[in-house]
Amino acid sequence: MTEMHDKNKATSAEDAARIVPRAEFRVFGQGIIDIVKQKMWDAGAVLQKARRMPPETYFLSAKTSDANVKVRDGLLDIKTKIGETPDGYEIFQPRGKFQFPVKREDLAAILAHLKVEMSLEAESYPIETFIEMARRHPDLVPVTVEKSEDYAAMRRAVEALGIASLPNTNYLRAAKRVVGMA
Repeated sequence: MTEMHDKNKATSAEDAARIVPRAEFRVFGQGIIDIVKQKMWDAGAVLQKARRMPPETYFLSAKTSDANVKVRDGLLDIKTKIGETPDGYEIFQPRGKFQFPVKREDLAAILAHLKVEMSLEAESYPIETFIEMARRHPDLVPVTVEKSEDYAAMRRAVEALGIASLPNTNYLRAAKRVVGMA
């Protein structure tokens, strides 16, 4: 069983609203990782405080790119976009983390953030059922991604890696392009 970090515990929407939102820099394209690895190798660089995160399943909605709904470490996590920094980094506010099986009323609230409707007959939903429901829904697509995570250091790293000229891309929109939703 995977050990959970304190920040990966289920939270209520009220508790999540008290969490400080964070900004992220994201780029997409063929060969980006190889370019970054080569620049780091050439510079003899070592990543400090980098942590590899477990795979995550994101739920993409054709109706919005402002709701970030994902499952990591067995928890369904929802954040919504609340703005951008002066540098153009998007800022997301946590809205709650939910332990599976997810209660019907919690799933209804999550679907409302995704701006989709679906019939919810059961009292609760295990992850496998929710993923299957999303696969069958015409406006939802579940996708699995892997990624790594600091904000002040992010800007320095982006510049040092030579990728500052690449667009900071909303990953929900980029993932939608990959799966043909945009």
